Amino acid sequence: MNSHYGIYGGQYVAETLMAPLAEIERAYEEAKNDPAFREEFRGILREYVGRETPLTEARRLSEHLGGARIALKREDLNHTGAHKVNNTIGQALLARRMGKRRLIAETGAGMHGVATATVAALFGMPCEIYMGAIDVERQSPNVERMKMLGAAVHAVSEGSATLKDAMNEAIRDWVADPDGTFYVIGTVAGPHPYPAMVRDFQSVIGAEARRQCLEKFGRLPDQAIACVGGGSNAMGLFAGFIDDSEVKLVGVEAGGRGLASGEHAASINGGRLGVLHGAKTMLLQTDSGQIVDTYSVSAGLDYPGVGPEHCQLHDTGRAEYTVIEDAEAIAAFDALCRFEGIIPALESSHALAEAIRRAPGLPRDSVLLVNLSGRGDKDMENVMRWKRENPPPAK
Repeated sequence: MNSHYGIYGGQYVAETLMAPLAEIERAYEEAKNDPAFREEFRGILREYVGRETPLTEARRLSEHLGGARIALKREDLNHTGAHKVNNTIGQALLARRMGKRRLIAETGAGMHGVATATVAALFGMPCEIYMGAIDVERQSPNVERMKMLGAAVHAVSEGSATLKDAMNEAIRDWVADPDGTFYVIGTVAGPHPYPAMVRDFQSVIGAEARRQCLEKFGRLPDQAIACVGGGSNAMGLFAGFIDDSEVKLVGVEAGGRGLASGEHAASINGGRLGVLHGAKTMLLQTDSGQIVDTYSVSAGLDYPGVGPEHCQLHDTGRAEYTVIEDAEAIAAFDALCRFEGIIPALESSHALAEAIRRAPGLPRDSVLLVNLSGRGDKDMENVMRWKRENPPPAK
């Protein structure tokens, strides 16, 4: 298995984790070539998660915009409400195969934490979740869901008290007990083999979407658009179209209050090369190499790095990476609610906002495929708070 994506990726970890990473790589190579493992994975996705998820054309929104047709890959309809469960099932099956006794995870918006707690309950394994204290406050419904599912939730108050710091604490936990613990990383970041493994488990999104587009439209989409924090939902979608040069791949980063403000989480558009959480990647850092505090209205995109494969896709030009600011994401959130009766996650709203930006300038027979990576129940209080703090100008 290739451990690098061009100059990105690798294993920049403490010596104590080199053996556990090698163990995971060996176990995963065996598992993915085992028909019984693949069939159990597919069976749980089908019978427990509810896959495949539908492809929904946003007809009223498309008509309102007056341009391209917008189609939504409905990962919000998965059990637990997001794409995260695809990956947690795969990693939990691998952990059980390896004889690990305990699952740990980091989480930002809480959806990966909920998905990890869910599979831990399903497989009867103890589970501990690390979450930034700020995210615990702004995503309290998901915290309660994790606890209800039997997981212990640790609020991390160090640093910026967001996803980066939660991942730091999860890694410390793993270092303390690598023999009995399996660290379920939630995105395509971290040391090899996690970026490849998470992409593979999430590739079900792109495989389904590719076939569904051919069935529904008689052709592939013109563009496949997904939000990018660490980037797992985007890599899952892109995997279905990576070899189709006629399909433009578009990743959408969190612009927060704007790149010029410094208050954002756009690692590719606003970062530089460095090492974070065990991999070489693009990240937000100072001239002296200190990690910069990030900001986004969306907790799940509030991360100072990005998966190494995304960096390679950017450098080679295979994918384009754009920036959507908070206000645009909130407007897209409102638009999907009002025109389609679908409440999207704030993370997904960034991808939707990019489609809304592009659609009017494209022919009416163009197709923009948007990965609706999660539902927005968890974000309602956050959206209302943002609107109170950012009232529209008086007329």
